[in-house]
Amino acid sequence: MTDESTLITGATGAIGSEVLKQLYSRQKPSSISIFVRPSKKATKLVKNYPGINVFYGSINNEEELARACVKQTYIIHLAAVIPPLANEQPELTKSVNIEGTRTLVKVMEEHSPNAFLIYSSSVATYGDRMKNPDILVSDPLTPSLGDDYGATKVLTERIIQESKLNWTIYRLSAIMGIGNHKVSKIMFHVPLETQMEITTVRDTARAFVHSIGKRDKLNGSIFNLGGGKECRITYLDFMTRAFDAYGMGKVDFPEHAFATANFHCGNYIDGDLLDDILEFRTDTMDSYFERFAAAVPSAQRLCTRLVSKPVKLYLSQLSEPLKAYKKQDPALLQRFFGDDHPHR
Repeated sequence: MTDESTLITGATGAIGSEVLKQLYSRQKPSSISIFVRPSKKATKLVKNYPGINVFYGSINNEEELARACVKQTYIIHLAAVIPPLANEQPELTKSVNIEGTRTLVKVMEEHSPNAFLIYSSSVATYGDRMKNPDILVSDPLTPSLGDDYGATKVLTERIIQESKLNWTIYRLSAIMGIGNHKVSKIMFHVPLETQMEITTVRDTARAFVHSIGKRDKLNGSIFNLGGGKECRITYLDFMTRAFDAYGMGKVDFPEHAFATANFHCGNYIDGDLLDDILEFRTDTMDSYFERFAAAVPSAQRLCTRLVSKPVKLYLSQLSEPLKAYKKQDPALLQRFFGDDHPHR
């Protein structure tokens, strides 16, 4: 790999920090730049990578962005508000995801028009695929009801496609890390029968890193980025394996705790196209869960077994589908269960 100047936005996130880690092992530190908001997390991150160029600022500030974008050859744009915060603060999500990307595109057109933009989109753009889980890039973009995050990704893709820039867009599948998932109410938004294709954080980051030097094969194209056939599973089976690793026992929650409609995920049947170019896949579902289980201390697993029932009772109280069912809220019933929503 040549040491072409590369800027990463969103470098403090799970994928961004892994992109930085991998890029740092392959390129000269002086060729790497990151654009981050001032924070303790950013300060801690920077200490691990001496020699890189650090630009602090807001993704909506043209002047601050311009300082970071000048003389860059590649710009990996990962800065975004993601779920569950994305659905809790829709205005913030629009400001960062849509307007932030619009600002970045404008700045690049003015200050680094020849730079290559690599953008992180999402499987959420395809919306509910319960009836047809096999996904192609050419499929319609129809984010699910209530999915503000997916809607922002559709709009940002359009902003990039209508720009004067050289670009590529990766629609990321369900991204799974090790030890970085916080329990949240979004776990109940996913129907248990959902077909899903995961990609590990390290494989996802490798795709972005391997994109450096491949602009001729990527320019002007959109790709589905997924882990492939060896990374496909149903959400119920995924939860079962995760619960087993944690010592949580069965995935036994009250009826109607999980939604049955209006989420996303599916199988990327054209995902091999990107791997043929970038050769980024190394993980399988089995290798992921081997690392997942190894990251859970045996003492923690034992303790969790002892308190699994009250923990699951607490988790069930976070379920918005269950709350919608109990209150018989028409709008929320439609969102979480679709036209076949349950009646009490």
